Amino acid sequence: MMPVLLSVATFFSTSLGGLFALRHRDRLHLILGFTAGVLVGLVAFDLLPEIFERTANLQLDPVIPMLALVCGFLVFHIAEKLTLIHSAQEEAYAAHKHPRVGVLSALALSGHSFLDGVGIGLGFKVSTEVGIIVAIAVIAHDFSDGLNTVTLMLVNHNTSRRALALLLVDALAPVFGALSTLFFTIPDRGLPLYLGFFAGFLLYIGASDILPEAHSQKSTITTIILTVLGTLFAFVVTRFA
Repeated sequence: MMPVLLSVATFFSTSLGGLFALRHRDRLHLILGFTAGVLVGLVAFDLLPEIFERTANLQLDPVIPMLALVCGFLVFHIAEKLTLIHSAQEEAYAAHKHPRVGVLSALALSGHSFLDGVGIGLGFKVSTEVGIIVAIAVIAHDFSDGLNTVTLMLVNHNTSRRALALLLVDALAPVFGALSTLFFTIPDRGLPLYLGFFAGFLLYIGASDILPEAHSQKSTITTIILTVLGTLFAFVVTRFA
């Protein structure tokens, strides 16, 4: 039950991140800038190195997980366009926000959080040491997951109450993910595809959704600095956790 107990810590980490975003919603553009940096940093310093390491160990063509990355990027892009939220004209971007995109984004992040919990559970199936290392990494970056969930809800004109409801879903997702590993195992050769798909998803919402929104209403040097700091934060977390 150790994976489940550790996944409970992610519940509190995610919740704290979301409550931080709600409390400081008047400075949302600064939070968005930092969040975008964190997401892009996680892709560059965590997911991509993990993908290349696994493809080398499994002797897979690295183009295969990169195809999954492109699919992850395009799937979310297409989903956004089909909900008719983003305008083809960039100057009208802010006027076409819709609560459904916030819910879709939050649910997608919750899916990623569920798989974070799966990662904790599978880590313990390898060894206790690996499981603990994975759990520490997940707990460290789940603060940003909670922040991302609430930010995406608020920026798409959802209420604080609805944002809190989706935050609860995101916070509980890793716990259920860890529990699920008591019943199944992901094949080693499938993990690079999973990692690639979610790298594409995170890259899209970081670079194509959150970052433009951070500068759509109030673009400042401080926002740019926070984006850089967010990237550095992701680097430090992935290197030391």
